[in-house]
Amino acid sequence: MSATTVKSTVTISMPKTKVITRQQLRRYSWLPDVLRLQGSIVPRITGPVLTVTIFAAIAAYVSSRGTDISLTNSVVPLLSVVVGLILVFRTSYDRWHEGRKDFGTMVSHIRSLSRLIWINVAVPPADDITKGKYPAANLTAEQLRRKKVNAMKLCTCFAYAVKHYLRGEDGLDFEDYAGILPAAIARLVQSGVRKTSAFASYSATARTTRSNSRASTPDENAVNLMGAPMRTASVDATKRIRPKRSKDKLKRPGAKTSKTPLISTLHQTIDFNAAPEELTTPLPLIIAHELSRSLFLFKRDGYLETVGPAGTNAMNAHVQGMVEMMTAMERVANTPIPRSYSIHLKQCVTLYLFVLPFVLIKELGWGMVPVVTVVAFTLMGIEGIADEIEMPFGLDKSDLPLERYCADLKEEIEYAVERLPEGEEGMYGTDDGEGDD
Repeated sequence: MSATTVKSTVTISMPKTKVITRQQLRRYSWLPDVLRLQGSIVPRITGPVLTVTIFAAIAAYVSSRGTDISLTNSVVPLLSVVVGLILVFRTSYDRWHEGRKDFGTMVSHIRSLSRLIWINVAVPPADDITKGKYPAANLTAEQLRRKKVNAMKLCTCFAYAVKHYLRGEDGLDFEDYAGILPAAIARLVQSGVRKTSAFASYSATARTTRSNSRASTPDENAVNLMGAPMRTASVDATKRIRPKRSKDKLKRPGAKTSKTPLISTLHQTIDFNAAPEELTTPLPLIIAHELSRSLFLFKRDGYLETVGPAGTNAMNAHVQGMVEMMTAMERVANTPIPRSYSIHLKQCVTLYLFVLPFVLIKELGWGMVPVVTVVAFTLMGIEGIADEIEMPFGLDKSDLPLERYCADLKEEIEYAVERLPEGEEGMYGTDDGEGDD
């Protein structure tokens, strides 16, 4: 018997080195955020800050050549207090917070309404004494289920419609409408002339960011939900508001040209005598109308007898709450910071930063340049952040993630339709009154 040599392999396991992630390091140190450029305001204010820095360097160079350009330090402190107060009032975080709060409240109304529809709308029992009072209650359980699903789709579609309305994105040519927007409403909207945008007037005074896909020309072969060719979305003025009169229309032969501001070409008012085909209604209001109409039909046909008038009123109150939250967000979108205030703030900050080098040059010399740069970075950063979050419903990185909110809501409602039982069913089938055990 031959000897066999057995080779044993020894495996030495080295301990794994723990890698501290940025999220873990952020708990103990500010360093990750201090050195972070992505998502900060730095890229936006780099140009203005460099301009102030170059100006300060030029002032330091002129002073080093023997020219006395120093100023007294008695006026700049007063100007700094004024600039600080203006920056405090310029902060737009309240608008951002109100927009998030209103959208969250609207989602809460949609969740409650869809749950009540799914549970309370039911076929009257066969032995119900009130069944004869409702001759129209002749739907089968499956037919009624389809109507309930359509109503819950309308609830989901309302959130998406509000999102597009607040961003001024007109038309029905958006992927998130697929499968949830009823064909009847699509035909109703497309038969009109145009839809309106919630902050078209806002976009004229504040910076908004459009996605490249929406701004680009659509494919000629693309079709919308109804099979018709897609149209390029247009941004119009605020709904139903158009120039009603101008100096040219009011000018009479031999009359002097009026200089009254109220009748200038910039004056806009509501024209109540507009042709019917020119009147428009936002898509969310059309969806809210259809939701109220669906609840009325459920009540009229006897499918809401289990909750009575109080339950029906509660469901209609949720629709009203949805419209109220849409109006609240519309108020934020249609009420920008006055343009004169923003201009005056920039002028004051610029004046302060360009005067500051002449005040510090005598004591600091060339060391004045980095000090002015830091001050410019601070003041311009505050103004830049306020301008970035002024319109919380846009497409900037700092704006509210409305896509995620709507997608989560859609997933919740789809889960309820596919997994959760209706009101007349137990958890595993028809409720026989003895529980689900």
